[in-house]
Amino acid sequence: MRENPIILGIETSCDETSAAVLRGDELLSNVISSQIEIHRRFGGVVPEIASRNHLTAILPVIDEALDKAGVCKTDLDAIGVTYGAGLVGALLVGVSAAKALAYALNIPLYAVNHIEAHIAANYLSYPQLQPPFLAVVASGGHTGVARVDGRNDFTMISSTTDDAIGEAFDKVARALGLPYPGGPEIDRLARTGEANIEFMERKRGKAAELSYSGLKTAVVNYLHNLEQKGENPNLPDVCASFQKTAVGMLADRAAQAVKATGITTVVAAGGVSANSYLRERLKADGEKLGYMVYFPPMSLCTDNAAMVAVRARDMMAAGVKPASLDLNAVSYLKIKGGSI
Repeated sequence: MRENPIILGIETSCDETSAAVLRGDELLSNVISSQIEIHRRFGGVVPEIASRNHLTAILPVIDEALDKAGVCKTDLDAIGVTYGAGLVGALLVGVSAAKALAYALNIPLYAVNHIEAHIAANYLSYPQLQPPFLAVVASGGHTGVARVDGRNDFTMISSTTDDAIGEAFDKVARALGLPYPGGPEIDRLARTGEANIEFMERKRGKAAELSYSGLKTAVVNYLHNLEQKGENPNLPDVCASFQKTAVGMLADRAAQAVKATGITTVVAAGGVSANSYLRERLKADGEKLGYMVYFPPMSLCTDNAAMVAVRARDMMAAGVKPASLDLNAVSYLKIKGGSI
């Protein structure tokens, strides 16, 4: 195997079809075909529509990634593909394409955990980053704090007991009549609002768990009460108040993890790590409590194949056994658990 292997990453877990080519530490290409405009008319992702669009896009996206990287399929040393977690039909498109290519090219295939890939995306922007560190995972399907003790050693030390933070953003945005995806819309409106509404009392302390379903319900009930009174909500204030509470819950948990573990390096991971208030809050907490915070660039926050290629590279370097050609998609997947 060459010193800097060329790896093709494939990502189709939800509504982005993506392929990327990585050579060693150098990202040669990262192509993303988004379905946001398609799903926006429905107010959210429709799994069957997402799967059909992945089928249409997968081969052209892979070809474009290879073309932009200036490599041929025969130059590839390995393939990494997201096999979970996500929408099963969508995942199957990427997994099937990856297995077919791996078989045809007779190269190893690596089954990548979507959550671990989001965390690994930080290595692209911060080559100096080395474990141990804590990862604040904030996305549409996953939320929590993970402890990373090695490139292939992840432990989830805190996670949501119900909705993910991104899911809560989307549900609240829909209740407010805002377009999909809800996160950026709430973030935009919150900048002009005041966080002056107390939706729920946040539990504090070491034993507190993350829960976003109750917060979402509290916002919906608040809106219903206004409607019954014949009053209209102040959208910027509702957005600012919800966002402050939602982000605060996760930021507090991250701060608790720092104190409990003594680890003073924190990275953000996942689509919601693009949220401006989350970035401001984590940065402020880091300066106050004495820990360093790293944020991936916006292009690596949402689902992308670059993060998949990086994760596959680390698996390959550690001698992790490649996946067999009977690899299947998994809708629900997590990393090993733990507690603080």
